[in-house]
Formats: sequence, C-alpha cells, structure tokens
Amino acid sequence: MNSVSEHHFASFDGERIAWRELGEGRAVILLHGLFSHAEMNWLRWKTAPVIAAAGFRVIMPDFRAHGLSAAPHDAAAYPLDVLAQDIEALVAHLGLTDFDLGGYSLGARTTVRLLVRGLRPRRAVLAGMGLNGIVGSKLRSDFFLDAIANRDSVEQGTPAWMAVQFMKTTGTDPEAVAHVLRVQQTTEAAALARIDMPVLVVCGVDDDDNGSAPDLAAALPDGRYVGIPGNHMSSVTRPELGTAIRDFLVA
Repeated sequence: MNSVSEHHFASFDGERIAWRELGEGRAVILLHGLFSHAEMNWLRWKTAPVIAAAGFRVIMPDFRAHGLSAAPHDAAAYPLDVLAQDIEALVAHLGLTDFDLGGYSLGARTTVRLLVRGLRPRRAVLAGMGLNGIVGSKLRSDFFLDAIANRDSVEQGTPAWMAVQFMKTTGTDPEAVAHVLRVQQTTEAAALARIDMPVLVVCGVDDDDNGSAPDLAAALPDGRYVGIPGNHMSSVTRPELGTAIRDFLVA
C-alpha cells in the first residue's frame, strides 16, 4: 500500500480544494465532519488505512473552510450546496465514473446532498448521522452558528463549548466555516426515499447528536444500520468504524 499523498485543484469557482489519497484500486471518496479535516477524520484513527488495505483508492478531500482547502471570508464564495458542488467538481477533475462515496457527520449530510443532486456512486456510507440530522439539518446548523458567535463566552463543559474547543484544536477559521453552515440545505424525507443504491448507516450506539441512525436507515429503500461503540466524538476514533465501512464496501 502506498503512503498518503497530498493534492489540490481549482474547484468550480477557482477556489483551492485539497485532498489526500491512500491506496490503490476501486475509488472511494470519504468526506469528513464539521471543524475536522481528512487527516483528523480518516487517517489519525486508522480508518482509511483499514479500507485501503482491502484494495481501495481512498480519496479524502478537505472541505472548503477546513484543513488545507481555501477558507475565503467573502460570502459570495459560499453558494447554496457549496460543499456538494466542490465534491462534484473533484469527481469531474479526477474523471471518476465508478466509485463509492461516504462521509461522517457533515460529510454524511453532504453525501446525501450529492445523492439527491444526482451523483451516482455504487454504494454510499452515512456515518455519525441520524434521520433528524438530514431532514432537520437547520437545527444543527443554527446550534453551531450560535456556538461560533458566542465562542468566547460559552459555558465550559457544555456541548457548545466542546464544539468550540474542537474548532480551535483543528485551527478552523470561524468566519469562513460560518458561511458553510449558512448555506446548508435540508433534504426532505421524500428525497431520501428515492435514494436506491445500497447505503450503510453506521453510528455510535451512544450518539444521538443527529437523531436516530436506525430511523435514517429505515427511511432509505436499501439502507442498513450498524451500531458501533461510542458517541459522536468518540465513535470516529474506534476501529469498528473502519471495519464496518470496509466490510460494506467489499460485500
């Protein structure tokens, strides 16, 4: 298996989007969570190496306003569904026609947006996500926008404080990432019912940040749920995440 390589390209509007790659074989695009980046979400806890070792070319972009990608402050750089548009541009840039797609938390929400916009991976993975996080995504966006706005005064130990601490740990630009949150789009349940490829919903059994993962799997025509240990912040560090995704993709 090859070492991790770093790349970048000019997205649909010319902004720089970075991605990392590991492994060779069938392409699988993995999208990270809010305030995170590819290295933190997929490499640090060995999720990507587990998948790559099964014969996959793991492609891990950094979202706009995250990681090594551009973080402009101009609101005009964040049209509706901007994250989905960046991934569509990446797929076109790489010339991918037969691939798998998945994401964690914000990455899962973006995966859904890509599916309803017409992207057609062979299989999809929604990790760290429940039904309310898709059909009621504005509530999550508003929560994080409030945490960002009050980042210097949030009460220690609260969920908002923990979100702010994570944002600071990863060096995420608060002004830029707030623009990302403002252009998030809600997906209706009727649109979920039209997603007909196999979809894995994998989530920590103590993770209810985005609602019920089993309910999300049940809302999909070909969804299947796998519970792994942990909550929203800890399950992403567990080896069970990588093995669940790997086993689903190789089936």
